[in-house]
Amino acid sequence: MKNLLLKLIYVTTIFTFATFAKANAQGCVAIRSTGGLCTMDEHPDSITSNGSWLLNSNNRYFRSYKHFVGTKEQTQRIEQGTNVINHSYTQDLTLTRIFNNRWSFAVDLPILDNSRSSLYEHGGKERLQTHSFGLGDVRLTAYAWLLNPAKARRGNIQVGLGIKLPTGNYNYQDYFYHTAANDGKTLGPVDQSIQLGDGGTGITTEINTYYNFTHSFGLYGGFYYLISPREQNGVSSARGSVPSTKAVANGSDVMSVPDQVMIRGGASYGVGKFDFSAGARYECLPVHDLVGGSNGFRRPGYIISAEPGVTYRVKSFSIYAFVPVALKRDRTQSVPDKITTNLTGVYTQGDAAFADYAINVGITFRIK
Repeated sequence: MKNLLLKLIYVTTIFTFATFAKANAQGCVAIRSTGGLCTMDEHPDSITSNGSWLLNSNNRYFRSYKHFVGTKEQTQRIEQGTNVINHSYTQDLTLTRIFNNRWSFAVDLPILDNSRSSLYEHGGKERLQTHSFGLGDVRLTAYAWLLNPAKARRGNIQVGLGIKLPTGNYNYQDYFYHTAANDGKTLGPVDQSIQLGDGGTGITTEINTYYNFTHSFGLYGGFYYLISPREQNGVSSARGSVPSTKAVANGSDVMSVPDQVMIRGGASYGVGKFDFSAGARYECLPVHDLVGGSNGFRRPGYIISAEPGVTYRVKSFSIYAFVPVALKRDRTQSVPDKITTNLTGVYTQGDAAFADYAINVGITFRIK
């Protein structure tokens, strides 16, 4: 019965650690990794009183190149070759200690490797690249099951509370070729979308849940919110140049430290050692933060994606692949956009580049 129950729970909950905690939005809307593992991967009844460990390695990649203002795609950017192209790769390593059938604690270390090519950042005549590589923002999270695992056989609710540390370099610099001085090179902070961190200490909140109707079919869902009290991190958005008068006037001359949100849910079905899921995913970088100010340079927006996935389970480890495919992309009006609109009387809204899809693949080990 215990093994059957574990298999049943795996059908719906294994998807949560693989994709719920990966909140890297697909493009210039700079939502970074929020952690690699949710402890819903293991049902409480399967954990002994002595506890166990979970080690998750998740790899995420996307290529963003399509520009949007609001929900309208700027197709001319690709035709003219003026679009920005971002390549983003994140390796998340997460170690979780499961103390008992109610409590667990996770530490997530993200390693990022990003590149960004454009014309406008390098004088407008030649497409050149900037890069960033290194440790991102580390996250520490405590999890607890709300319902008694001995009684909650079909479903349960898990809550998580944690802290995101500003360990990632939020002033990573590379060379831009937009001036005649220094052989045309200017050293400056790379674009916000490929910075390794945001420079703020944040509070993370999570709610994860599942419900199983049969031994093979069930539903899952999750909610994640990062509260970032710091308004700005002091890093210039001018890429080594002098900020424009417009940027200074609307506050976008310094990078913002934004909140971030993710909601996901769907259904899953188990066949043998395989678990298949189909769900929806909402990732958002809000215009306004819950705590603190919201000014500074940011590209707010959201992505709604269809999220198919498959997991293969072999004894103490699982291999998975998930590919959220964008259905709707919306670059919303930022606070600096609104300030400029008020100052000039002309409606202003910036753009952002998005990807068509992202790829998540990884493996999880359970160590007793």
